[in-house]
Amino acid sequence: MSGTSLDGIDVAIVDITGSGFKAKINVVASHSVPYPRKIREALLAISNVSAITGDISRLNFLLGELYTEALEETAERAQVPLESIKLIGCHGQTIFHEGQGAQFLGKKVSSTLQIGESSVISERTGINVISNFRERDIAAGGYGAPLVPYLDYMLIRHRGRGRVAINIGGIANLTAIPPNTNTDRVVAFDTGPGNMVIDQLVARITAGQQTYDRDGAIAASGEVDPKLLAKLLRDKYFRAKPPKTAGREQYGSEFVSRLLDTELSSEDLIATATALTAESIALAVRNFVLPDMRVDEIFVSGGGTHNPTLMRMLSKAMDPIPVKETTEVGLDVDSKEAIAFAVMAYETAHCRPSNVPMATGAKRPVVLGKVTQNGQSNSNGTASRNGSGTAVHKPKATRPAKVTRPAVAPKAKAAAR
Repeated sequence: MSGTSLDGIDVAIVDITGSGFKAKINVVASHSVPYPRKIREALLAISNVSAITGDISRLNFLLGELYTEALEETAERAQVPLESIKLIGCHGQTIFHEGQGAQFLGKKVSSTLQIGESSVISERTGINVISNFRERDIAAGGYGAPLVPYLDYMLIRHRGRGRVAINIGGIANLTAIPPNTNTDRVVAFDTGPGNMVIDQLVARITAGQQTYDRDGAIAASGEVDPKLLAKLLRDKYFRAKPPKTAGREQYGSEFVSRLLDTELSSEDLIATATALTAESIALAVRNFVLPDMRVDEIFVSGGGTHNPTLMRMLSKAMDPIPVKETTEVGLDVDSKEAIAFAVMAYETAHCRPSNVPMATGAKRPVVLGKVTQNGQSNSNGTASRNGSGTAVHKPKATRPAKVTRPAVAPKAKAAAR
């Protein structure tokens, strides 16, 4: 998945059989392709800012080419023939998201914008593409996020255990699933910043020489400032009841600039930003999950799992609830969101809804995404690829239909939302 941390393109090739929450998935291959530095800088320049429309248009088509190349590279590494892939699900790169709505020209308007032109991907591959997943949920009265709870419920629910799935990407989000329940009792929302603030601080402090806190080393060398942390945690977003969604509009460059105006050392500032992520996640669980359900275990995915300092802080904040990685339930920490959009594209191809209204606030379940037909022969969709690079592969009759942990190449460790 290509997310708000802008680290790169995550690709998953997935076999899917069955339908709905009873579908069986088998991850054939997954891989992450980092964005070149100039591409990342160009994307940052148009994300949640006033931008030149020409730059947006050019990047839209350029990303279509890069997504195609990422899929081809992944398929080649896994020795999966491209022609065996029957459907591509393309989330794309979010450059603006305002699910709550804002006053604009006399009306309150909710909107979202992902780029990565699906027509380019379809033309290059000869495969149908499903893209623009968030727009229909917003049109149905939702926030357009989070959408991954569909996969969380499918794979993480348990008959006897209350579970919380947390993804720490640029933004952190959670899905709370009571034991033995349907989606009507699932609670899901963005908890606040994930890696986004940490990454921006590191990039600006090092003048772009580093883009994330590798292994949490900078945070580990500093001290958390309790006064600044307490002030940050008083932000009204953390008190707002779900459903709710966050993004670069709250935790982007303006937020980071205010942090840099403090007199803290770089190490202490990054330690405090790391604590903000951990404590805001814990606050969300305590305020909006524990009052309504017991939590037996927490499963974490996303780039944040590669930051030992952050994971230690989160485990301490959630004690005595055990904090584990999603690999313990067979779901790779770096591939979950790519897999999720493969599954959603598969459901869309079969005209089935895949939003969770309790998570997004939508008035009803809706079929997500728009279909770009390839106009060629390879059009019988039972596979999907995520706009950041997720593909559904035509399953072979002999392949066991079960969730397995894919072998994943090393990836840039800044997270994707």
